Amino acid sequence: MAAPAGAGALIASPDRRRCLWSVLAAALGLLTYAVSALEVYTPKEIFVPNGTQGKLPCKFKSTNSTGTLTSVSWSFQPEGSDTTVSFFHYSQGQVYAGNYPPFKDRISWAGDLDKKDASINIENMQFIHNGTYICDVKNPPDIVAQPGHIRLYVVEKEILPAFPVWVVVGIVTAVVLGLTLLIAVILAVLYRRRNPKQDYTGWTASPYKLCRTCVLRPLEPMHLKEPPQRKSCSPQLWNSPCSLQLEEACSWQ
Repeated sequence: MAAPAGAGALIASPDRRRCLWSVLAAALGLLTYAVSALEVYTPKEIFVPNGTQGKLPCKFKSTNSTGTLTSVSWSFQPEGSDTTVSFFHYSQGQVYAGNYPPFKDRISWAGDLDKKDASINIENMQFIHNGTYICDVKNPPDIVAQPGHIRLYVVEKEILPAFPVWVVVGIVTAVVLGLTLLIAVILAVLYRRRNPKQDYTGWTASPYKLCRTCVLRPLEPMHLKEPPQRKSCSPQLWNSPCSLQLEEACSWQ
């Protein structure tokens, strides 16, 4: 008895599904191999005095060499706004500046694609240029990238910080630690001068100094009918545990 046609189709369907999944996995593998991520590097924030030229640095890293398909786009998100405006595009050695009024006739290319540099210059920066700048680079087949974001602050020339805050904190900390160490050394030297250590190298001729190099042992009793009389010994020397030096230094009667 022959099997129904529908049953044959149901039996063959798992094989077809496995074949389809194999093809999709192979295609995905080729796509992943051909297209790799592009990395973009920008500073988190920069400060520019008003009325001067400001440079927006943007570097990128790509496994492929740059060419005619490499392109750079810059966008601007004004301070306090949620909208983003594209105002600059660079491709095949050509600059395409938008008509956005805050940047009209102010933008110039300052990068070098051969050196993986996509920086730009903005002339005569004003307070209206405060906001976030976005650098987006495409270098096919490396096109999957996270754009770089720069927070730019246009400030008065008088209040422009000469150094970043972390640099100032580091310098102050180093100075304080250096002064503390210097004071500690000076105090140690003064203490040693006021409290010199007595360095005894052995027995001297003076009976008023104790011996340092003797063998410490109990003072042996002297078998005398009468206690000896000290003629030239001090009380400190008489009570010394160094019986040998005591006998040599004292005259007995």
